[in-house]
Amino acid sequence: MEFKLSAQLRETGEKISKDQIPAVLYGKGIDNKVLKVQKNEFEKLFEEAGESNLINLEVDSEKLKVLIKDIQRDVIKHTVSHIDFYQVNMKDKLTTEIPLNYIGDSKAVKELNAMLIKDFDSVEVSCLPSDLVDHIDVDITPLKEFDDTIRLEDLNLPKGIEFETEYLDTIVVSVREPRVIEDEPVENEEAIPEEKEGEDKKVDEKKEVK
Repeated sequence: MEFKLSAQLRETGEKISKDQIPAVLYGKGIDNKVLKVQKNEFEKLFEEAGESNLINLEVDSEKLKVLIKDIQRDVIKHTVSHIDFYQVNMKDKLTTEIPLNYIGDSKAVKELNAMLIKDFDSVEVSCLPSDLVDHIDVDITPLKEFDDTIRLEDLNLPKGIEFETEYLDTIVVSVREPRVIEDEPVENEEAIPEEKEGEDKKVDEKKEVK
């Protein structure tokens, strides 16, 4: 799938309208550029492309291959307030994170009520820009017994993609035996000490005498 977005150059410190988002474009061996993009266009694109898909960014008739490297959000409205675009060289490998997509059914979860523990939402990889994918599948079907695990080395990576870490025995997802929470015994109400009951009776008797 091809993703396209247009942007315009802006002056440093330039005030932009509410329907635009400020952005910066940078990359290896290029001069940084400050940009502005239409808010509705970007939000729609970001929902589909995320940060692991190449984007064809057109800047004043110049067409560039970029990745969304980072976004900032408004702390109150949670809308995108700033974007970092990274211009890639199609001949150079890059390092990025690709989301993990958990698929399949675990027998341990379905039949043994095991807890499914996902340790990662994404993994860091290196590849040529043309080999990028929007996700990597993790099939949890092999998880059949308590303490079964799936490690990085068990994943099927698309052609041209390599893990950035050398620790391929790192656990990605596992199943654990569910914790049994025992009900705490309800404490009985404390009985009133006999002496105190006697004292209360004496007080009542004195009241009656008066």
